[in-house]
Amino acid sequence: MEFELSIIIPSYNEMKTIPHVLKKINSLSFASRTEVIVVDDGSDDGTYDYLSSISDNFSYKLFVLRHSENLGKGAALRTAISYSNGKYLIIQDADLEYDPQNIELIYEKLVKSGCDVVFGSRLINPNKIYNKLYLFGNKFITFLINFLFGSNYTDAYTCYKAFKKNVASSLNLFSKGFEVEAEIASKIALKKYGMMEIGIVYVPRSREEGKKIDFCDFVKGVFTVLKIKFLSFMGKI
Repeated sequence: MEFELSIIIPSYNEMKTIPHVLKKINSLSFASRTEVIVVDDGSDDGTYDYLSSISDNFSYKLFVLRHSENLGKGAALRTAISYSNGKYLIIQDADLEYDPQNIELIYEKLVKSGCDVVFGSRLINPNKIYNKLYLFGNKFITFLINFLFGSNYTDAYTCYKAFKKNVASSLNLFSKGFEVEAEIASKIALKKYGMMEIGIVYVPRSREEGKKIDFCDFVKGVFTVLKIKFLSFMGKI
């Protein structure tokens, strides 16, 4: 069965927030034409048992996939993309930093603009409480991608990346962790897909509240950008 939209949610130990995310998605105007694919990435907090018990509670069709161990966000996205049946895809985090109500505007822009890709940027009308260290890391990698690939991103590491299904499938992702954000942005720029950014509402959480990305992920992101540039130079992408 083909759906109009596939909403992909990688989740690792997000039992406190994912029920609220799923409830908010159910209020979207196009929920009945949507599939939601949650990839439980080796959680040990009861997330999978919860998700398995609520599959018939929503207007949309919920699919729950599971990794037996924590493999990372990139691995979860690869699993979900290969499973998806939507004409369009959008990535939603499970932690409520990103309000699912943003999906309405992003999806509308993707369909009506004719673009291949739409990013929801946190740095168009930026939130004043954005963590400065995370902001620096994001801006540096965004600058590096723009410099190497001739793109004009403001927020390469945003969660909200929406695509036509064929575009998402063509990226042939290899990243395992959060560096997948750099990989996606770099490959979209490299392949010169038509893309645009729109501003979104974003409420960041602290590491004490469960934020998982760290300095090692920043380093992996930088190396991923450089790797893609090198592979493209060698004609391997």
